[in-house]
Amino acid sequence: MSDQIKRVVLAYSGGLDTSVILKWLQINYRCEVVTFTADLGQGEELEPARAKALNAGVKPEHIFIDDVREEFVRDYVFPMMRANALYEGLYLLGTSIARPLIAKRQIEIARQVGADAVSHGATGKGNDQVRFELSYYALQPDIKVIAPWREWDLTSRTRLIEWAEQHQIMVPKDKRGEAPFSTDANMLHTSSEGKVLEDPWEEVPDYVYSRTVNPEDAPDKPEYITVDFVAGDGVALNDKKMSPATLLEALNELGRKHGIGRLDLVENRFVGMKSRGMYETPGGCIYHLAHRGIEQLTLDRGAAHLKDELMPRYAELIYNGFWFSPEREMLQAAIDHSQAKVTGTVRLKLYKGNVIVVGRKSPHSLYSEKVVTFEDDAGAYDQRDAAGFIKLNALRLRLLGRRDG
Repeated sequence: MSDQIKRVVLAYSGGLDTSVILKWLQINYRCEVVTFTADLGQGEELEPARAKALNAGVKPEHIFIDDVREEFVRDYVFPMMRANALYEGLYLLGTSIARPLIAKRQIEIARQVGADAVSHGATGKGNDQVRFELSYYALQPDIKVIAPWREWDLTSRTRLIEWAEQHQIMVPKDKRGEAPFSTDANMLHTSSEGKVLEDPWEEVPDYVYSRTVNPEDAPDKPEYITVDFVAGDGVALNDKKMSPATLLEALNELGRKHGIGRLDLVENRFVGMKSRGMYETPGGCIYHLAHRGIEQLTLDRGAAHLKDELMPRYAELIYNGFWFSPEREMLQAAIDHSQAKVTGTVRLKLYKGNVIVVGRKSPHSLYSEKVVTFEDDAGAYDQRDAAGFIKLNALRLRLLGRRDG
């Protein structure tokens, strides 16, 4: 192994798993390790990762800690939200959409430092290994990939901790023993799975939730907000212009306060098994429904319905790790084209876990009160035309009925 790999870029959080991986790479591959830590708005202090990497022997110039929050929301979350993407009709893809950005940055760093391999800490049972590696290969077809969880014999947390202690890797007190569940977080969401969540019949314990209050404990008075969109992307909250990341952060706080965005889901993993996870996507849930609200006014029926037909395929591509595939890019082009006139303001009511669209307006609205009114429409719509419309659409049904009746 040591003859093949000289330098590897590791997706590194500074936590126990990736700290063990860092040392394991140094020992088993006898290679130089470069660490990359992405600030995706996960709400954790990232500078300790630098100190841990230095302590493990990583050169200072080979420690990368990058703030990619704006890029994450602008170039990944917002394009996905234009599609109203929901995996299996419910999941807002918070983990899935972060992986291609991390992988892209790893490949960029690998080129910058002359690395011949990249590595990640995803297990051999999950989706993330697929997402990382499909992205790596799409961006650098000949890159070598090291996935320690598929190679080593540290098959339990106990063995992982024992190995860490043998190699003088600090093990935090909360990592000793069996963890009650595992989590992943970024600006869009927090996911939790495993251990106390593995029985799908048992309700998620309240202590698992970390970024939303219990809806039962949320304020008793509803809060009204407005979100402004331009060409399908959010640009302002309550008339205050904001950058993509700032807007999502503000919506996250509103969602947290009102207990919005909790999801208990049994999903079908790409690798074949079903898993039960708990997701919190407070700001993303508000944003998703606001975007659908403005589309109700501005999208033609044919375009809107076609988007809804394409959405499950688009969401599945992201979930399965095909962000950098030509088919996702083709779908994105069609979706982005549909958003040219998706501009306007949506008013929403936030109350005890619920997001309710209560108003929308747009300079590009296709809604005509004159046409739709139940009052006198002054000739805007001739109701007698409906008779011929119905008869033409009924023709095949009548023919079938005469034959089969």
